[in-house]
Amino acid sequence: MTKEPHLTRAPGGAVLPAGPAVLRRANLSLVLRELRDHTSLSRADIAEATGLHRATVSNLMAELLERRLVREVGVEHVGAIGRPRRAVALHGAHVGALGMEINVDYIAVHGTDLSGRVLVERRVVYDTMGSGPDSAVRRLGLVAKEAVEAMRRAGAVPAGIAVAVPGLVDVTRGVVTLAPNLYWHDLPLADQLSSILGPLNVPVRVDNDANLAALAEYTSGIAAGTPDLVYLTGEVGVGGGIISGGKLLRGADGFSGEVGHLRVDPNGDQCGCGRIGCWETKVGLAALVRAAMPEQAYGLPGMPVPDPGERVADIARGLASGDRRMMMAVAQVGEWLGLGGSILANLFNPRAIVIGGYFASLAQWLLPHAQDQLQRLVVAAPAAQCRFVASTLGFGAASRGAASMVVNHIIDDPAAIMDPLPRPAAY
Repeated sequence: MTKEPHLTRAPGGAVLPAGPAVLRRANLSLVLRELRDHTSLSRADIAEATGLHRATVSNLMAELLERRLVREVGVEHVGAIGRPRRAVALHGAHVGALGMEINVDYIAVHGTDLSGRVLVERRVVYDTMGSGPDSAVRRLGLVAKEAVEAMRRAGAVPAGIAVAVPGLVDVTRGVVTLAPNLYWHDLPLADQLSSILGPLNVPVRVDNDANLAALAEYTSGIAAGTPDLVYLTGEVGVGGGIISGGKLLRGADGFSGEVGHLRVDPNGDQCGCGRIGCWETKVGLAALVRAAMPEQAYGLPGMPVPDPGERVADIARGLASGDRRMMMAVAQVGEWLGLGGSILANLFNPRAIVIGGYFASLAQWLLPHAQDQLQRLVVAAPAAQCRFVASTLGFGAASRGAASMVVNHIIDDPAAIMDPLPRPAAY
């Protein structure tokens, strides 16, 4: 007979009996996690997978059905004459998760319901770098309100918002410690955005953009399920999210992944962080635009800020037509990309280095140069078997990962949304 968990751990590690409320919350989460990983399951399947008694599962399922976090999806039969089992699946169409990203030249949103149905997705061109933190946060709040309203029209009440930022983030406090390309220092983004959203009363979390994009790649990207991978953002700045042994590597203070500030050229250009010769000064989108289209370089006075996708599309058209200056610029970026990638491969021994953002858009031209450098400079090659692969998530990887983080928090603590939510009129 299966045995249910009746113990929990105190902060110091001591094993203590779990109270009924804590135990029930943990079991609700256990059931939801199991359903998240499968299209549908019967109650008997869930009992077998979780070790909970069938009666307990039935009781938990009744509550989850009442809260509309799961739904019954039909009857399945086990064996030729087996007893029919009613299957259930993750539902939560009324529970929303809003992921956002604010970067140098855009704000992106990706809103889903608990089952992953996309409710809103857009990217807004915005000069975050030149606007200052106060104006940028106000614009972020406006975009958030518009996204929340779109989700409400789709019948979902947002249960959380997560914001991806290109910089060092104190995740616990929701403070952007340093975002050099945005000129942000010690910005309490979670508190400020919560204040702007006011009556919406939606919890706000903040995390590093590369970390969230890496989570998105690990769960639903081109290298999904690869337990050891590195994700590179491919924006104006370059960040890295590191998945090691199937878990996000954060470091002692949560500040790991600032790979764009590896010093690769002591005689190079000054970086936005104030140092000389950082990797992102060689491979960031600003570096490529400056070399390939100097007349459209970032920071020129009077120049509008176009969508980064438009800049990349212009370069792709030039490469396709054989533009010599653009071909040389991309070849140089590709070689620096491979050099930096080899450092990461030597440090973390990943199976894949997933390139996102503009790297992915120009992969067919960048990767031959990058992979050649990688193979030449990795100490353990070819035994290491590391390769560059292009993300299929585009510039939306970080906002998608942010939405996934909200969903994970909901599933980990379903009691946080146990209060009845307003039912859509068509329900």
